[in-house]
Amino acid sequence: MNSDPPAVTIKALIKTSLSLPARDKRGKMQKNPNWWRGAVIYQVYPRSYYDSNGDGIGDLPGVTAKLDYIASLNVDAIWLSPFFTSPMKDFGYDVSDYRGVDPIFGTLEDFDTLLAEAHKRGLKIMIDQVLSHSSDQHHWFAESRLNRTNPKADWYVWADPKADGSPPNNWLSVFGGSAWAWDSRRKQYYLHNFLASQPDLNFHNPEVVEQVLADVRYWLDRGVDGFRLDAINFCFHDQKLRDNPAREEAKDGSMGVRKENPYAYQSHVYDKTRPENLNFLKRFRALLEEYPGTTTVGEIGDDNSLQVMADYTAGGDKLHMAYSFDLLTEQHSAEFIRKTVESIEAKMTDGWPCWAIGNHDVERVASRWQAQSDAHIKLYMTLLLTLRGSVCIYQGEELGLTEAELTFKDLVDPYGINFWPEFKGRDGCRTPMAWQPDLINAGFSNNKPWLPVHHAHYNVAVDVQEAAETSVLQAYREFMAWRSRQPALTQGDIEFHDSPADTLLYSRTMGDQHLLIALNMTAKPVTIPISQKVSTVTDGPGVESGEWQQGQVRLPAYGAGIATVGDN
Repeated sequence: MNSDPPAVTIKALIKTSLSLPARDKRGKMQKNPNWWRGAVIYQVYPRSYYDSNGDGIGDLPGVTAKLDYIASLNVDAIWLSPFFTSPMKDFGYDVSDYRGVDPIFGTLEDFDTLLAEAHKRGLKIMIDQVLSHSSDQHHWFAESRLNRTNPKADWYVWADPKADGSPPNNWLSVFGGSAWAWDSRRKQYYLHNFLASQPDLNFHNPEVVEQVLADVRYWLDRGVDGFRLDAINFCFHDQKLRDNPAREEAKDGSMGVRKENPYAYQSHVYDKTRPENLNFLKRFRALLEEYPGTTTVGEIGDDNSLQVMADYTAGGDKLHMAYSFDLLTEQHSAEFIRKTVESIEAKMTDGWPCWAIGNHDVERVASRWQAQSDAHIKLYMTLLLTLRGSVCIYQGEELGLTEAELTFKDLVDPYGINFWPEFKGRDGCRTPMAWQPDLINAGFSNNKPWLPVHHAHYNVAVDVQEAAETSVLQAYREFMAWRSRQPALTQGDIEFHDSPADTLLYSRTMGDQHLLIALNMTAKPVTIPISQKVSTVTDGPGVESGEWQQGQVRLPAYGAGIATVGDN
């Protein structure tokens, strides 16, 4: 059995990524309109990436300044978390102008520069769209709450109180408490599935749908390559305002909600994931079809998320991709992962999944999945990058960053403030990137940052890991470059095979390429029996590889092995 050729150097990877062809602004010259299938999408949370002007908050010029670094990761696209005009009650997920750039992030010209510079490097840009709700500071809501007869009176979800003055039903907010807030001017309640400062738009009103699509078209005309759609199954509500039934057993689940939150005690059948949403997604997809090469990935937070993912991506006329919170929980056993992936494979017969094990809403995966070493982190990397589907990687994941431990006085996230200390919120995964350990704030900003740089992150800063050949960062770079050349990993089918407890064994097949992936999720060496005939060991670079023999593979602690199966 022959080994794979030596991995190319990091400098060569950077040079290759910088020379990739850019696309036409409107996507008309897109050579591969299905580039998103099997793509790796790198999520940038702009507030915490790089501060270019010294105000302690990351910004769009800061992202532009780090594009060479992002290109060197060998990812295909950047997902930018919201940078729109906002009062920042929920840090940009409360939009007050869907076509404006908030001054803390820069200007519209700064966005255009970022877009153009990304395209020069062969990087796509996907932007976050928060469609189900706006900020209460949006001029639409300011007009809507004036009275019950103004032109935008029905643009939000308003309802009369019950006879005793209480809310119209039992719906709860993801952030705790009733999902209804009283407005004294209209003498009605308005719906907010998240903060009270995030009123829900009324998608049953055709004018709202037309306006939302017009705002999406605005960004398509500027040349964006796609959209990450926040909480996309929340757009429609039950017009009869029926009470949600009680859940048989409260459990951690959708939207990262934990059992200490009363939201977990309901089955959310009437306040989200309504059937009308499917027709809206068809309208959305039809718009994107006018811009070849653009794409969508939807965030699905639901009690039955895998089925919703399948429904929302079926038929080729709704979402291109979808991801759920199933791999964003604390569960990460081999049995759970196999069950989750096989479930979505059974349901999503013609759709396309997008997998993520970290993002800006959940505890960092190195802490949440209790990684014990760099090898353990690389194992999770190998798992994520060898599943069937596209992949989202959250900034800092490529460094193996752990969750930041913050004091209560450091918190700014209203979610964490409400549920402290049982739930500490999302600030711990949103602390600034660490670039250079010998600089103030690890090179993120020369002023006090909006959240402190975690002390443990200095030791694993970008500069530190670039100087170490076997670092987590180098493993991500090399593995993603290698993965992009493997059709079976980017486009192929997946099939799981039986293996010992706490291990995974599965095949990825595309045409003549047949890869076998073996993962040891334990701290001890294991031997996995295999029935397939292994012809060539093709372990991805940077991974703790296994010893392949006919009939078995032996893996070290937290080791992974990838081999070619067949006679070739």
